Amino acid sequence: MGERDDYKFLKIKDAISAINQKVNLIGVVIELGFPKTTRGTGRTYGRYQKIIVFMVGGRLMNFSNFFCSVKIVDESYPKPGIPVNFFMAHMENLPTVGSPGDIIQLSRVVMKTHNDGVYALFNKKFSSFALYEGKNGEDFLPYQCSLFRPRDHDSKFIAGMRKWLVDFHVDEGVNTFSFLREMREGQHANLVCKILHVCEIAKNEWMALVWDGTDSPPISINTNPEHKMDEQLPLQLEPSPPLSRDLLRTFPTVGTILRVIIDKVNQKHVLHLLNTGEWVKFISILCEVHAGLWCGVLTPFTKLRYLSNEDHFVLACQRSYNERLSLKLGRIPYWCFPWCSQITEVDYDHMPFVTLMDVLTYSEATARFKCIIRVVAAFPWRAEDFSHHGTYRIRLTIEDPTARIHAFIYAEDGEKFFDGNPSIDVLTRKRDKLLGVAANNDGKGTNPASRNPPWVQCCLKSYYLDKNDIWGSRQYRIFGTKLAEGA
Repeated sequence: MGERDDYKFLKIKDAISAINQKVNLIGVVIELGFPKTTRGTGRTYGRYQKIIVFMVGGRLMNFSNFFCSVKIVDESYPKPGIPVNFFMAHMENLPTVGSPGDIIQLSRVVMKTHNDGVYALFNKKFSSFALYEGKNGEDFLPYQCSLFRPRDHDSKFIAGMRKWLVDFHVDEGVNTFSFLREMREGQHANLVCKILHVCEIAKNEWMALVWDGTDSPPISINTNPEHKMDEQLPLQLEPSPPLSRDLLRTFPTVGTILRVIIDKVNQKHVLHLLNTGEWVKFISILCEVHAGLWCGVLTPFTKLRYLSNEDHFVLACQRSYNERLSLKLGRIPYWCFPWCSQITEVDYDHMPFVTLMDVLTYSEATARFKCIIRVVAAFPWRAEDFSHHGTYRIRLTIEDPTARIHAFIYAEDGEKFFDGNPSIDVLTRKRDKLLGVAANNDGKGTNPASRNPPWVQCCLKSYYLDKNDIWGSRQYRIFGTKLAEGA
């Protein structure tokens, strides 16, 4: 009887009709949920565990479990697949999928319904699972299992699933994801992204850098502009030192590179899945703004979806990026169309526009560029401090969708920029327009700590301070740029 039950594997399309019955399944994992703590005894109500509280010795006792969910498909049900919910007493007993697209074998899971949906419930008392490598696997031994005994015919089922996987691609449907350009602060989004790099930024804190070829929305600046120099807006979210130039040169030069924070809790279950060069879908990732920079945060509700490089959404992202590179104005920010603000004028109309990532990764240390940027900070802030003994010395923090850098306005370039040496009132007015300070009815700035800087043209030149450390001492300076009359 046990032998017959063990080998009676149901197709998913048949299992979804076997409500409240124990079934055996083999499927491909296409979506991973991150583990989280629940409370209770393992009983469930719908998809969620019921909280069971006992009175022991006059005290209320809560019993915690750990929960995760994976979504599986097979040839009978490639879309949308079904969730499999796991509750375990210890986190290490939860399935740790080695890679999206791996195969899972499930025995005696119970089919349940919730809100018109069907899912499989893994009961730790009598259910078992085994995880196998996906289509590229060569052996037939599970790399993780629970209450599972290998059987002679398992290899036949695993081989059949691997054969089907060769030509299988996840059908994501329509309107199931957002681009980086559609992010909204404080909201959750489904993002399809390419993994560019994963690095440890602090002890037990990692960061993934991801990209989809689009430009994230510009952010209003809500910091005190009069902070000291070392308290100004940072150039990146990761601690110093910044990412190396050699690494930056491997990144695309158009489109936002989003930082995704991976905390200690999710490291074990996420890091091995984020392979450089591969595409993934983050489901329900939280979009936040830190220091005026976008970042993604993994939450207990975030899931990771399997995507192949041949997925039609992935191909569409890559095709759109290639088309953008081929356009004359393809490197200007998406958000300045149809054109940027006219408050600046530049001398080099013939120069092509480049992005700040182009500037950072240019092959020569000294060069000249033309960009469209926003000025998000200035040091010093007060117009009366812009010059020292008659010489302009200002450090601007400028950004576009690809990067943020410091650019200096110095001496004669400052005289060009401000059209000589105007009065403090005129300088203040010009500064406010450049940095997006809202003005009241009399034209004076009202709240410099809440700003929306305009997109403007500027010319940049790079130079170095130390010939023995050319790249390490590389700096940027604004030249050939003027604030227009009336600015």
